Amino acid sequence: MMPPAPFRRVRLLVLNSALPVLDYRVPHGMVVEYGSVVVAPLGPRQVLGVVWEAERLPGEEVGDNRLRNLLQVLPVPALPAALRRLIEWTADYYCAPLAQVARMALSSTAALQGGRTMTEYRLAAQGELPQGDTSAKPTRMTPQRAAATEHLAGAQGTMRELAEMASVTEAVLRGMVSAGLMEAVQVDLDRPYPAADPGFAVPDLSAGQQGAADAFVAAVGAGAFAPFLLDGVTGSGKTETYFEGVAEAIRLGRQVLVLLPEIALTQNFLRRFAARFGVPPVLWHSSLKSAERRRAWRAIANGPDHGGAQVVVGARSALFLPFARLGLIVVDEAHEVSFKQDEGVRYNARDVAVIRARFEKIPVILASATPALESLTLAEAGVYRRIILSDRFGGATMPSISVIDLTKEPPERNRWIAPPLVAALKLRLERGEQSLLFLNRRGYAPLTLCRHCGHRFQCEHCSAWLVEHRLSRRLACHHCGHEEPMPPTCPECHEADCLVACGPGVERIADEVRDILPDARIALVTSDTLNTPEKIADFVTAAENKMIDVIVGTQLVTKGYHFPDLTLVGVIDADLGLEGGDLRAGERSYQQIAQVAGRAGRAEKPGEVMIQTRHPTAPVIDALAKGDRDAFYAAEAEGRRHANAPPFGRWAAIIVSSEDESEAKEAARAIGGSRPNLPDVAVLGPAPAPMALLRGRYRYRLLINAKRSAELQTVLRAWLGGLNFPQGVRVHIDIDPYSFV
Repeated sequence: MMPPAPFRRVRLLVLNSALPVLDYRVPHGMVVEYGSVVVAPLGPRQVLGVVWEAERLPGEEVGDNRLRNLLQVLPVPALPAALRRLIEWTADYYCAPLAQVARMALSSTAALQGGRTMTEYRLAAQGELPQGDTSAKPTRMTPQRAAATEHLAGAQGTMRELAEMASVTEAVLRGMVSAGLMEAVQVDLDRPYPAADPGFAVPDLSAGQQGAADAFVAAVGAGAFAPFLLDGVTGSGKTETYFEGVAEAIRLGRQVLVLLPEIALTQNFLRRFAARFGVPPVLWHSSLKSAERRRAWRAIANGPDHGGAQVVVGARSALFLPFARLGLIVVDEAHEVSFKQDEGVRYNARDVAVIRARFEKIPVILASATPALESLTLAEAGVYRRIILSDRFGGATMPSISVIDLTKEPPERNRWIAPPLVAALKLRLERGEQSLLFLNRRGYAPLTLCRHCGHRFQCEHCSAWLVEHRLSRRLACHHCGHEEPMPPTCPECHEADCLVACGPGVERIADEVRDILPDARIALVTSDTLNTPEKIADFVTAAENKMIDVIVGTQLVTKGYHFPDLTLVGVIDADLGLEGGDLRAGERSYQQIAQVAGRAGRAEKPGEVMIQTRHPTAPVIDALAKGDRDAFYAAEAEGRRHANAPPFGRWAAIIVSSEDESEAKEAARAIGGSRPNLPDVAVLGPAPAPMALLRGRYRYRLLINAKRSAELQTVLRAWLGGLNFPQGVRVHIDIDPYSFV
């Protein structure tokens, strides 16, 4: 709490101003504390700010006579001290503006406005007209009204939601309200969430699982910082073990945060959570409607009492939510690259989760079947406690893995599936078992060209080829989202019927499967086809009910799903992930293929994995074929050590961009020309970025390689702090980069 004083002045971290630190006077009768969210005047405007400890937030001292009064303390709990320390650490480590990081904690503007209600609608009681004037004319029950009445039985929601549900216009529903067929209901936007029951369906764990669960339960009960690496093979029941830690936190009245790397995994997780605890958790991700985000934010900030949020499942942004009584953090699929934010504040949620747990003095669990090398190294050093689950749950065995050398057993002409994999697909269909084909490339073909003049379709905003999406009959850029229709003729030579699709995407593989297995039921699983929670849920239900024979998908199907009858996994192009300049390409490829291989044989039926490659002796492929993960990680670690790469050295990137190419180039040269001359810091570049044009901006990159002893952030601030750039130039720092485009 803020110490009392006869004259109250406070320092604000201002969130929406070029002046991030300002002092204000607290008017008589206003109660503030550190972390209070307030509204303050700034010139003619009103700005949002957070009261901060003055000694932790350097600013210009001004006289008392120049101070202006705060206008309002917003009706939300103050940001806790542990969260404020996390904001400071994140800004310092990732060289980001403190106010920009703090805005992530106040990510629902509507939540800051206090209690509110909204109007929802439902069918009138028993679907009858209200009793009243008997002389009133009877209400005409039109076919649309009758259909709406049938679809909306037991439903309640906004006009828009109910109109979508009933497949009618909002005008039809408004007419039903006027006729008394529907009634308005005032709903509290902060209505309580149903309480999770830690004893609802306690599982019967194996001995190995029970040992892990006991460790998590003890750590939650101890209430101290305890980082765990839960390292378990696919299908070993990692989720069931950390659910027991979640249960203990609920018993103790504490909150839990579970981070998932993909929204696509949410639906499957919700079902498993509800089966264990009786109710779903609270969701947090970018696809939530504003009212849902508002309700969730306030429930999280108010704590688990009185229907507040107990367990929150979310994407990486959930890490900065203002939890009132956080007791456990879980990072599921902790190796996933999508935990790294590549725009705005460029943080890694996996690493920041550990730091938040340290500030909160609570345990954190990093769960993965293929941990990041950085996590394994910290476990070997004793920083993390490593818990290993080496066996699949329920007696299931790991799948057998074989390699198809495409130089010796190539597919037929204009085909992409090699004969051994074709034979395996046919065998599974005859047995009534399911197969999964994996290719991490959306669309039909990655490149379209003219066979007559050689014209290639390229994005006008990016230095990237346009990807053909035959299902939508569009050409699309997967970097900026630009789309255009497939033209009937070549735009350069104007020849007709001359456009050729080059290379395969998942749509093309699905077409090939239809030719090979005309009777098979095929599901295409990509972010294009499963772009809503409802579609994802429908896919999972269909697969579990054996309504699908062959799944063709991208990385969306590599993790989290459990289909008991899926016994064959085919990797179409295992070499794809090794292309380009990604310094973690080998590790990423191993993780991705190992994860998709783990979908096979997760129940009684044994599984088989077939990997198509042109480089069967590559270390990644060899390790996968032999099932020798330790050998792969040992070789990867040795290569990283030799290159002074993480976790043995440090990386940072400086990305310079502008809409003017010469302006970007000159700014990058200025940065390179003023590089520090330090023995433990090496600077590579500047050079045009591999993606030299992105979203209409020309890009240059510098890569910094530093020894772990170097104070890298201090070096970067001193280096760039003295430079001035034209207004159109943007300079971003990326600490521990994962993207090298």
